[in-house]
Amino acid sequence: MELLSIRNIEKYYGSKSSLTKAIDDLSFEVQSGEFTAIMGASGSGKTTLLNCISTIDRVTAGHILLEGEDITALKGRELGAFRRDKLGFIFQDFNLLDTLTAYENIALALTIQRVSAGEIEKRVKEVAEQLQITDVLEKYPYQMSGGQKQRVASARAIVTRPKLVLADEPTGALDSKSAGLLLERFDYLNRECGATIMMVTHDSYTASYSGRVLFIKDGRLFDELRRGDDSRKQFFDRIISVVALLGGEQ
Repeated sequence: MELLSIRNIEKYYGSKSSLTKAIDDLSFEVQSGEFTAIMGASGSGKTTLLNCISTIDRVTAGHILLEGEDITALKGRELGAFRRDKLGFIFQDFNLLDTLTAYENIALALTIQRVSAGEIEKRVKEVAEQLQITDVLEKYPYQMSGGQKQRVASARAIVTRPKLVLADEPTGALDSKSAGLLLERFDYLNRECGATIMMVTHDSYTASYSGRVLFIKDGRLFDELRRGDDSRKQFFDRIISVVALLGGEQ
């Protein structure tokens, strides 16, 4: 079932005398339950695309539909409700609140949604088990490793059971072991929990955990790969081949 539809979107920055086109007539669809990676060189438009989908930024032209609803037309309370109820966002730098424990950071999103205390406890414990962070729930961010903080941030993003989880370079600040653990959890959430994930990354290894990779160049769709029945190693090799055409690993 189609969850997200990107229809001929364009995004410009600057003024008439100095205009930059970050996204150039881009269109594609994402099905419910897909794990999609977005790759491209620095300045290709991949982060701008994620920001437009998350409504952090506004498109200049075109439409973005989530479950058939045109989110480019949302304003005020409707926009706030959309961000609160239908999106989960995972930032590269975690964005955890230092004065709250891991449990409280995760529970905050549910508190804003006015979920009951009993249900909050149930959901936080459930997602903590899925992401293997039960042992850090009572710790503050300064007491956690980078990998633990990113998994807490991921738990915060999915605990509300959003329609779409957006991740911007989620492994960018992690060492290779922590990155591998996080990606295995993403794979679990996608396969076992049916989470729809869209992840921006510059790294082919990270992208190989997805089921589909969209390559963006100069704001346009350059190529697309689907994993199909390939092993992760086979998919990684195919990704590397396209990255070479894009100008090499960034």
